[in-house]
Amino acid sequence: MYPNPHKKRAYNTCQGTVMRMRITVAIVLASIAVVATAVTGQRAAKTNTSAKTSDVVFNGLEIVKTEEEWRTLLPPEAFYVLRQKGTERAFAGKLTENKRPGVYICGACGLHLFSSIHKFDSGTGWPSFYDVIHKKNVREEVDNSLKSETRTEVLCARCGSHLGHVFDDGPEPTGLRYCINSIALKFIPKR
Repeated sequence: MYPNPHKKRAYNTCQGTVMRMRITVAIVLASIAVVATAVTGQRAAKTNTSAKTSDVVFNGLEIVKTEEEWRTLLPPEAFYVLRQKGTERAFAGKLTENKRPGVYICGACGLHLFSSIHKFDSGTGWPSFYDVIHKKNVREEVDNSLKSETRTEVLCARCGSHLGHVFDDGPEPTGLRYCINSIALKFIPKR
């Protein structure tokens, strides 16, 4: 097949060069794949991290602390309302008369709960809203703590803190009145 031995050696040398090039290309492609996977993984990790810290919409990751941890984090009055399901005196809260545009967040964990566009004057002495920012951000439970009436308690979905109660005597369009303890909220003014 190869009458000339020099051609055979050239053919073998050429085959060796092709083989080395194929190996080099394979190594380069494998390196690119590893780097791409690492970058994608980092991007996914960053996305998941931002989801964990989102204060706008509850993503299902609950904040779990002992009552002692909450006690050290919250002022005594806030601890009483948020963690022991207390109620502040009517008309005593700093946010009851607040008319500024902005967002009302959980006083314990910062989850966005209510918007100033849903706030109205109910005359009850507590901040009142006819809707929440996002339904996922609050949890409702039956409250039988009063012998005379069954109420619906409103809790922060992320940290489980007591916020107040919701009643069905609010204005349209929802007909609801979220009657919330002022001390259970913090206010972030619109910029």
